[in-house]
Amino acid sequence: MQKCASGKRSYATAALAEEALLEAHIHFTFERANGPVTFYLCEDCGQYHLTSKGPVNERLAQLIKNGELARLKEAQAWARRLNKK
Repeated sequence: MQKCASGKRSYATAALAEEALLEAHIHFTFERANGPVTFYLCEDCGQYHLTSKGPVNERLAQLIKNGELARLKEAQAWARRLNKK
């Protein structure tokens, strides 16, 4: 993984950044208007970073709207519980 002067985690492709964005929302709980909402191409390192600024990523917005994100979060929570036993 290439280091960026920003210190942010870098993703080589937009697809990888989008997956990381969705995974972050599945695995973590963010307060309203907090946490990553999209990704951008960094002019310094040429890779992608997550950001909490800007419009919500279209795929993330769709998962929220149709309830799929909540189902994925619940499935992840159950997987964590079952793995602890």
